[in-house]
Amino acid sequence: MQTANITLDQNYRIGDIDPRVYGSFVEHMGRCVYGGIFEPGHATADNQGFRQDVLDLVRELAVPIVRYPGGNFVSGYNWEDGVGPREERPTRLDLAWKSTETNAMGTNEFAEWAKLANAEVMLAVNLGTGSIDSVRNLVEYCNHPSGSYYSDLRVSHGVPEPHKFKTWCLGNEMDGRWQIGHKTADEYGRLACQTAIAMKWVDPSIELAACGSSHPKMPTYPEWEATVLDHTYEYVDYITLHRYYAKTPVRSAMQGATTETESGDVLGTFLAQSLDMDEYIQSVIATCDYVRARKRAKKHLMLSFDEWNVWYHAQEKDKKVEPWQFAPPIAEEPYTLEDALVVGCLLITMLRHADRLKMACMAQLVNVLAPISTATGGGAWRQTIYYPYMHASRFGRGTALNVQIDSPSYADPTFDAVPLLEAVATLDEEREEATVFAVNRAQDGPLVLEGDLRGLPPGYRVIEHLVLEHPDSMAKNTLDAPNTVTPHANGDAHMEDGRLTGTLPRLSWNVIRLAKRSE
Repeated sequence: MQTANITLDQNYRIGDIDPRVYGSFVEHMGRCVYGGIFEPGHATADNQGFRQDVLDLVRELAVPIVRYPGGNFVSGYNWEDGVGPREERPTRLDLAWKSTETNAMGTNEFAEWAKLANAEVMLAVNLGTGSIDSVRNLVEYCNHPSGSYYSDLRVSHGVPEPHKFKTWCLGNEMDGRWQIGHKTADEYGRLACQTAIAMKWVDPSIELAACGSSHPKMPTYPEWEATVLDHTYEYVDYITLHRYYAKTPVRSAMQGATTETESGDVLGTFLAQSLDMDEYIQSVIATCDYVRARKRAKKHLMLSFDEWNVWYHAQEKDKKVEPWQFAPPIAEEPYTLEDALVVGCLLITMLRHADRLKMACMAQLVNVLAPISTATGGGAWRQTIYYPYMHASRFGRGTALNVQIDSPSYADPTFDAVPLLEAVATLDEEREEATVFAVNRAQDGPLVLEGDLRGLPPGYRVIEHLVLEHPDSMAKNTLDAPNTVTPHANGDAHMEDGRLTGTLPRLSWNVIRLAKRSE
């Protein structure tokens, strides 16, 4: 049995964790909205049509912020189609996903749903077919109290108080030729800059995120980031990152890019995808800092990883979906234990960059690439990826610690040497709790974890060791068998005299929780 070692010290800190790093994403795509969060007539639906079984699962995740309404969808979306009396709203063709959009769900309804979910809204604006004028009108509609045309229009729609949305995205994936209104970096940068200025004139309190590259394999990456930030650096607070990971070399329906080696240990390479994410984050930070140095700016730009997940199971099936359906079942990934381990590694990697990565959105929240799945007219269940997401969101608060790791590794044709142990730790001083998140990538057996935790405040003890594992790494949860892959609390981690010892089962996600206890 192999052994990995970690060392923690409360003084070796990466940065404060912004809770919004555990955000999610709701797009008008497939059954995410219709049949997902919104299904009038469902047995659990309230008088607004919101599924209460879904809301219960979302609240259990403790999702702090949700990006809406897209995604590719937003680049052809007229926000005025989704406000006012439902019976007067137009039905449109959504060119992004070749679906029919009824606009029964819009800005005000989503704002109300987010309140019920205890989440903030990250609102994306249309810079594909949209204009500066339409966007500044939307800010006025959402955030201005009253006494102007668009704020009074909101009041007339039965929403007397402004939404006060704080976080806004300046378009979506504008470097992609699949995007309606695709632009060059200069075209987008200039439009984003002028739009940002107008938005902040309406409401100076908002935060803005400019579009980064759609993924790091784009031919214009990272020059796109440098050019866009050359236009927008003074006016935005974040640059966005998007990345989806696959186990096999499948061409992405959205991005047109392969993400996996064609030879070697396919599972080993898949489990190492967080190394790719780490390099991507570091490269974007370097580009931001290059622009900062060139502009001699004082502020450090932060990152928003507002689309990330595993995506490959459903892509071939999605090619056969007939166009112009209402809420067709697309991108409905049946996630496995392997996928959950990759998601766990990605979450760990983002926490390792807590000093600069302040927001992130798992794409998406319900049915589409989602931790929560539903049957239209039926039940809802937690997918395997629900659990690492929930654990990180609930227990990964406070400060990210710079964990020193000494781990055995395995050879990989894509990433060279891959450590068996992926780990990070957090310290929540207010609650007097600490958490170690750890993934054992080993396919052939358990990994002994030994840790020197004497650098934590005195009095900390292991209170729980949660483990997500299954003998079959391809096991998944379904409507009929929703508890096939669920975490248990039978982990054996314990601590004595500041020394941590525990066993991480093969191919497992582990959450070792510590709390301060009096002697």
